[in-house]
Amino acid sequence: MRIEQNYSLERHNTFHLPVKTRWFMEYENEEELSKILRDEYFQECLSLHIGSGSNLLFINDFNGIILHSRIKGMEVSREDDDTVWLRVGAAERWDDVVAHAVSNGWGGIENLSWIPGEAGAAAIQNIGAYGVEIKDVVDSVETYNQLTFERRVFSNPDCDYGYRYSYFKNEHNDPHIVTYVTLRLSKKPSFSVGYGNLREELEKYPELTLSAVREAVISIRKRKLPDPEVLGNAGSYFMNPVIPADDFAKLRERYPDVPSYPAANGRVKVPAGWLIERCGFKGKTHGQVGVYEKQALVLVNLGDARGYEIALFAESIREAVRDRFGIELMPEVKYVG
Repeated sequence: MRIEQNYSLERHNTFHLPVKTRWFMEYENEEELSKILRDEYFQECLSLHIGSGSNLLFINDFNGIILHSRIKGMEVSREDDDTVWLRVGAAERWDDVVAHAVSNGWGGIENLSWIPGEAGAAAIQNIGAYGVEIKDVVDSVETYNQLTFERRVFSNPDCDYGYRYSYFKNEHNDPHIVTYVTLRLSKKPSFSVGYGNLREELEKYPELTLSAVREAVISIRKRKLPDPEVLGNAGSYFMNPVIPADDFAKLRERYPDVPSYPAANGRVKVPAGWLIERCGFKGKTHGQVGVYEKQALVLVNLGDARGYEIALFAESIREAVRDRFGIELMPEVKYVG
């Protein structure tokens, strides 16, 4: 177990904000986690569990305990002729999990290549890209309840998945820490390649394979998105709004070129990046904060930004989109502090 005081979180958030936490605790296994949760001092302190910080915006220093998992490992827990169940430690780098699956010929998550973060956070956030969400392949999620210390295994229905949502994100539920995620992957993969410009990118490949899909997705993402190691960012800052079909029909009357994608219950998903770009924010900067010049959905730290500056700039974008389109953008990143 690792315990640090007044610990810098600059390497633990992809915006690279120079914030600190009063305590940083990193555990190697479930036994160490259980010991931390039962500690009286821990129970009295404000605490936050993080992955790689790829979906966080720290407004200020954190006056409490930051928890981080070092539980790793990928193993096949069972399999049959068609399916393999892959049990993954929560601290595994998500893209390493995708690479492992593709190299073994297991389909289901190749569209989710090159998404930053760790496996546990991916299951909590219900990450998605190119028409696929992790909920499509999650079999179960193993957790510890932070209040009762009980271990619980959530089935896929238990996780209550929705668009960028899960049971674990609902503040009205007991807080749970994810330790392992079991993915249900196919030995006879089918492909989902009709979303966005993925099909066009795949035309460059002689054959449709898992590796081709993974390489195509990575190629697109590298062209569109900045490398967090070079330019601090948290990927997509806002969720794509999902609006009623009638509202979309009115929007399309005003803007015939508005792109869209079908959503659940007859609703329509509108790309937030298109709305932001139409409001003139693409490539715009304010102080040390900017909107990425190649993708309007990404806010970037140009060098020495502070969390509150990023939040204020994001709010100005939300107001502009609300005033022009009557659509409310919701941040995908989680504000801390």
